[in-house]
Amino acid sequence: MDLQPKPDSRLRQIELSLRADEQFAVPLSDGYSVYSALLALLQSDDEATSARVHNSNIGSLHSSGLRGPFGSTDRSHHKLVMPNTEYSLSLGITDPEDEAIFQALVSTLVLGDETLELTHGSLHLNSFESENTGHKELLSRASKFDDPSVEMEFRTATCIEEAGSVTTMFPTRTAVFPSLLGKWNNTAPDSLELDLDRETLAASVIEKPDARNYQTHSVLVNRVEGSNGNPQPIFKQGFSGPCTYEFKDASDSVQNAVTTLALFAEYAGVGSAVARGCGDVSVEVVDE
Repeated sequence: MDLQPKPDSRLRQIELSLRADEQFAVPLSDGYSVYSALLALLQSDDEATSARVHNSNIGSLHSSGLRGPFGSTDRSHHKLVMPNTEYSLSLGITDPEDEAIFQALVSTLVLGDETLELTHGSLHLNSFESENTGHKELLSRASKFDDPSVEMEFRTATCIEEAGSVTTMFPTRTAVFPSLLGKWNNTAPDSLELDLDRETLAASVIEKPDARNYQTHSVLVNRVEGSNGNPQPIFKQGFSGPCTYEFKDASDSVQNAVTTLALFAEYAGVGSAVARGCGDVSVEVVDE
């Protein structure tokens, strides 16, 4: 079989600022609702693009879900989007074939002045910013650090499947970085693929989570048709909170690979269901 090499790609990160005119309820874990709204927007612009996002095996679209101050409501497992309040939504695109997603979102939200329609209300666009980089640039950025420590804030439930459908509930180095490695090697050009095994990670990296802010979650990520014909919710379990990763007797190549994957996480998300609001992270690399 003649396999074509993967092309060099641009990694996109999009930051949306959104506002509502009226208050309305959204689920506590709103990532699935936002994902459905984004799919509807994409479908209105390009049905093929929407289908690709929905069926992607590598989670090519990463969505943070809504970030901002929410009100409380008597409705169980819900929170209130408040009027005239800014909410941010970060999107990441890592697959070189998914440039169409970026163009479709620009077309519908920015040029078309469309709103993000959730179940009980809508959000309109306040501002739109985007930045892009590439796998090669991230490798170059990582190489400039000397004896770094990596500070990762897992801002939404991070659901990493380690054995079948069983997810880890702790930000271990041997769960977080293999998850990112798979996403990297699926999207990077062949010449930039990384080779990093679990044994090396276990021996060279130390995780230091902040126990005071560590939380576990069970979040809605999908609905499927049940045996009775009614929609059945699918939940995943995960963790959130800050964690610092430091190195112990690690080679320069290992430090560079781990740092690169951490930087990549802001574009790709960590773990599964990243299109549905899971695995959103912010990363800061600090030289010791």
